[in-house]
Amino acid sequence: MEHAIKGVIKTVLPVQSGESKATGKEWKKLTFVLANNDGYEGQEQIFAFEIFGAEKVENFEKYNKIGQSVEVSFNIKTNEWKEKYYTSLQAWKVFASSDKVAPQEPENDVADSGDDMPF
Repeated sequence: MEHAIKGVIKTVLPVQSGESKATGKEWKKLTFVLANNDGYEGQEQIFAFEIFGAEKVENFEKYNKIGQSVEVSFNIKTNEWKEKYYTSLQAWKVFASSDKVAPQEPENDVADSGDDMPF
């Protein structure tokens, strides 16, 4: 199933690379964080997307930067390993968006409750 979301590139993590144990082929992976204000009552939401493959990683780095408005087409994938499940958002298309979707600073009308979650 295909999904798409718009937002602003908030962070780009360093490229990871390695060699597949099964095939011996080299691989590259890039993770980037997208933010938008589509959360409850306009609060900021963040999404961490992964891009796999040397060519796709190079194209992402060439055409995208932090602060840029983009639309991301992605698939949701879950893997099981040793009876634990890991879900990832795998981006397969990232392109510039003309929409202004920059996250805004939330208004603090309520006093700080001290219940900030670490995530």
